[in-house]
This record gives sequence, C-alpha cells and structure tokens, in this order.
Amino acid sequence: MLYDFRSFVNPGHYAFGKGTFNHLGELIDRRKTPTNDWTVFMIDHFFQDKENILNRIPKSDKDLVIFIDSTEEPKTTLVNKYRDQILAHQDTLPAVMVGMGGGTAMDYAKSTGLMVTNPGDSKDYQGLDLIKNEGIYTICIPTITGTGAEVSMTAVLSGPEKKLGIKCDYTIPNEVIFDPELLATVPNEDRFFTGMDNFIHNVESMNGSWINSMGLAFAEKSNDITVEVFMNKYRDQLEADEKMMVASIMGGNSTTYGQVGVCHALSYGLAVVLGTHHGVGNCIVFNQLEKYYPEGYKTFKEMQAAQGVEIPANITAGCTEEQFDQMVEISWALEHMWDNAFGHDWKNKISKEEIKDLFKRM
Repeated sequence: MLYDFRSFVNPGHYAFGKGTFNHLGELIDRRKTPTNDWTVFMIDHFFQDKENILNRIPKSDKDLVIFIDSTEEPKTTLVNKYRDQILAHQDTLPAVMVGMGGGTAMDYAKSTGLMVTNPGDSKDYQGLDLIKNEGIYTICIPTITGTGAEVSMTAVLSGPEKKLGIKCDYTIPNEVIFDPELLATVPNEDRFFTGMDNFIHNVESMNGSWINSMGLAFAEKSNDITVEVFMNKYRDQLEADEKMMVASIMGGNSTTYGQVGVCHALSYGLAVVLGTHHGVGNCIVFNQLEKYYPEGYKTFKEMQAAQGVEIPANITAGCTEEQFDQMVEISWALEHMWDNAFGHDWKNKISKEEIKDLFKRM
C-alpha cells in the first residue's frame, strides 16, 4: 500500500428505512445555532419539477436551493462557483449542507461544503489529505444507489488537468438518510449502471493488493447482494432497492479499506476527454477487461443479459490520436489505482500502448 497506517472514519449517523426522509427537518434543526441558522440544499435537477418531493423538503426563507445537473461529471469549476454563491447568500455560514440525488449531487455537497471553509481553488485539493479545515455539516440523501458516495471519503471531481477526488476524513458525510422509497422513479437502465459501478469497484477491491480482511468482507457481501438484485432474485422493486442501498453502503466501505483498479483508471480518462458519465463509463471500460478480471467479467455479462441493457459501443471511434494520448496520460497518472491492480512494479505489468489499445476497442 502507498501508506502504512490510517485510522478510518465512517459517517457519524445513519437513518435507514422507509419514511426516514420525513425526518430531515428534525436532523437539520439539531445543527442550527442562533448565528448559523440556514441550510444549503444541493438537489439533483431530476427533482426540479417533482412537487411531491420538493414539497417535503423542509426549506425556510433563508435557505438556498441549488439544482445540480447530474448529466455531467462534477467539476472543480462548478464547486468554486457554488462556493461563491453560498458565501454571498447570507452574512453567516450555513449550518447544514444537504446533498440529495446520485453520486454527482452528493459529491458536490461534500466538496462544496469543504470549500466554504478552505481557501483557494478546489482543483488544488484534488488528492489525499490536502484539506486542512473541517467543512459544513453535511447530510447526504441518495436517491439512486450504487456509487457509494454517501459513505465515501472521496468527492470525485473533474478538474482542468485531471479527474481525481478530494479525499480525506473531512469529506465523509456527517449524516446519511437511506430511504428506499426515494428510488421508486429511477429508470431501470440507470439502476443498472449505478449498480454496476458498485459491482465493479468491489471486483477491483477484491482483486487488488491493497485489500484487507475488513475491506474484503464488505466487498464480498456487497457483491453477493448486487448479483441477487440484478439476477432478479427479488420480485418486489422496493425490496430490491432497499437491498441495493445496503450493497452500496458496503461497497463504499470496501473502497475505504481497499482501492479501485484498472476499470476506474481508464474510466477517468474517458470522463475527462469525452465527458462520459461515471457509471456508464465504468461499464464501457469493464466490457473490455475480461483479461484482468475474468470471474467478475463473466458475472457482469450475466447480469447485463438478465437486465437486457445495452452498453454503449464505439464511443471512441471518432477520437484523434491526441485524444487517445490524453486519455492514456490521465489514466497512467493514477498511480494508486495501478499499484492496487498490479503491485508496486505495475509499470512492468502494463504499458501505455496496451492502455491505448483498450481505449480504441471502446
């Protein structure tokens, strides 16, 4: 491993089960003080016209609501923009940041809450333990499940030069509301891509050199549940969604005690150069990785067949050599992922030419 010791942090509070979303107002009120008495809501734009959900959000006149475009990956430039918007909204800092949606909305809430209390540009904090000050108290509410962002110590951002997370103990949400009823409107294709994000990072953790017994236990159980869900073992959608919420929690924890690998390294290259969304990008990449993860690949293809989902193909067909080279360099720079996948001598196990060939097959 690239570090020898770390005392890990998990979210401080969980609320799990049907109807827990109804208690959001109580949780926010606990954090308010006479001076810091307002809230920032960062909500997936999917809910912008969903009055049945918006009317349940405990918003006061002082609060700020920001709708997040989840069709694109989180960007450092937008984190900076949202930070400035929050600081200009009131004379005091907010008591609470609420991130509601998928990984994009939650990662924006996590990262923006940190940038409110840390100076400079968010791109300068892409990396491990670069944040110095604790951020705003953050509550995450997943409305699609599989990314693990709700329990992860990473907020993944695309910057001007790289896609890399702000990763530290302070990035972990302070509180998480897991209400499976909020997943009812998720399209089946989106369920698949985010579920496969969970499956894939578990496969990478389990097959990596960084894994320990704690991470392995989380990853194995998480993938047992994920396979049951996507092989249609649960006839009731609500039960399946609740199970996937558990799988996502465990999957997020597996990467805390492990690390991702080949798929995520290549997926980051696709995201920066082509803007490919994370879950879809992981599936496009993993579709070419039978050589590296044969057992995981076999199960992945079985789940794809069971769900009848088409994985996009030929997305790099129009790329120039310069674009391929850029994707390779972005991926190659993620040394911790390659170290996990192949060990400290990873540069002797895979070449830039092999990586470029993989991109050209996508």
